[in-house]
Amino acid sequence: MAAAKHLSLIRRAFPARRLLSTATAAVVDPPPPMAAEEDVISMKGVRISGRPLYLDMQATSPVDPRVLDAMIPFYLSRFGNPHSRTHFYGWESDAAVETARAQVAALVGANPKEIFFTSGATESNNISVKGVMHFYRDKKRHVITTQTEHKCVLDSCRYLQQEGFEVTYLPVRPDGLVDLDRLAAAIRPDTGLVSVMAVNNEIGVVQPLEEIGRICKEKGVPFHTDAAQALGKIPIDVEKMGIGLMSLSGHKIYGPKGVGALYLRRRPRIRVEPQMSGGGQERGIRSGTVPTPLVVGMGAACEISMKEMEYDGRRVAALQERLLNGIRSRLDGVVINGSVEHRYAGNLNISFAYVEGESLLMGLKEVAVSSGSACTSASLEPSYVLRALGVDEDMAHTSIRFGIGRFTTEAEIDRAIELTVNQVEKLREMSPLYEMVKEGIDIKNIQWAQH
Repeated sequence: MAAAKHLSLIRRAFPARRLLSTATAAVVDPPPPMAAEEDVISMKGVRISGRPLYLDMQATSPVDPRVLDAMIPFYLSRFGNPHSRTHFYGWESDAAVETARAQVAALVGANPKEIFFTSGATESNNISVKGVMHFYRDKKRHVITTQTEHKCVLDSCRYLQQEGFEVTYLPVRPDGLVDLDRLAAAIRPDTGLVSVMAVNNEIGVVQPLEEIGRICKEKGVPFHTDAAQALGKIPIDVEKMGIGLMSLSGHKIYGPKGVGALYLRRRPRIRVEPQMSGGGQERGIRSGTVPTPLVVGMGAACEISMKEMEYDGRRVAALQERLLNGIRSRLDGVVINGSVEHRYAGNLNISFAYVEGESLLMGLKEVAVSSGSACTSASLEPSYVLRALGVDEDMAHTSIRFGIGRFTTEAEIDRAIELTVNQVEKLREMSPLYEMVKEGIDIKNIQWAQH
């Protein structure tokens, strides 16, 4: 009954019928084959017939309709403040928050008392990196992380450096994995934290968490991992992996934006200095009113992921194989960035030789994907993650990240293959370098004239 009501709301909200290609498609009738003039979308100078198909799941994921069903009552009728202790509205919201806390904890093998709700993984990373080092600042002055971490971890480390802390930025191997021997050798008596991302957001590489946790335990150093891209996609067990602190995000697992969680180990206890002052909510770790609807949504998303992780994993892997084989069967010069064996299948980062990545992205207006290149106002620099892998600058500029998820269909994959192949072929036809390579010229050994 509730699902039917929400379906009618969605249909009223999207009358044009040219809808999202993922979550919306799961609950709304498919669009007609021909787009009328009113279905043409124009934004930022781009005109396309209807919404593009979505293959950027590492950026964000659509909310699962079942998650939305769980959230809506806490916007409409059960709207109480979970910190109101004197009446029913507060009590029921508080109970919903604690249920969600247990759902998140179950997915990672934690005690519910070790889960603290935040606004997202960025805030959790800041609390972890800055909070631990600030709390133990008298004895611990050194942090270890990798060169391929998310910006919020790297920037938190740079912030600590400005305060006089020392940071070791470990290089990674060409496959994107951390060198365990190098990690162990970098740990010092004053090392206060080791922070290594579980699944890289750009290349999908899965780090050896259990081995890293074992090294940290032997050395007596807390191990923090940014698991925003790993939660609900690969099995996580905080006890087995020796994780001391872990950052989680709601909108990467088909939950709502604006909510995340921090796992903070109780035994042996790890202490952090709060990064926000206020009413002392979340046992003083993160002050501010807990947003009940968002928290309920994250809890529901975790429960669904726990039940469907294995099925989703098999399906996503099959779609990734279909995409990669479809592209490679028609194009040469296609290279996977990062480890093939140790990666999450839903993240496929590939480079196309003799094609500029931004030009390819501009040509793929009907597919929502991301480039591995980061634009700055002055110049186009290749991704720092790909540079850390030692990828040639030319290839780093050509990288495209395809993100596959729960609601991605085979038809979308086939359409993405067709559009990508056509655009790469079109750009290569205009590339003099590609012509030279086809003629057997080794362009790397050419001595270019200087003017």
